[in-house]
Amino acid sequence: MGSTEHSIIVCNRCPGMRGEGERPGPGLAARLRALLGDDPAATCRVGEIACMAGCDRPLAVAFTAPGKASYLFGDVDAERDAPHLIAFARLYCTLPDGWSNERQRPRGLAGKTLARIPVGGWR
Repeated sequence: MGSTEHSIIVCNRCPGMRGEGERPGPGLAARLRALLGDDPAATCRVGEIACMAGCDRPLAVAFTAPGKASYLFGDVDAERDAPHLIAFARLYCTLPDGWSNERQRPRGLAGKTLARIPVGGWR
């Protein structure tokens, strides 16, 4: 993977998809940390942040790394989508520029991409 620091950032303010009143972000972040701890192919740091402005499509999760395109996913189900996020983490770590298309991403994340943000310096 090289020395690039890959990060997964989970919103810890988004409400649950089912309106259960609980904020599932911290639990999802903990689950991702546990799953990544067992996966040498996806070395990512998992962090939490208060808001990523994906409020209309909670739960928001971002992937970012220096020199790579970044991604923001929404409509993430904290229970069902953790394996799909780990699969994307594996893919993202292997992409030199971070660029992927919908067909390359796990099917469980289909339709959940809110943004793909190009790295600075594009023309």
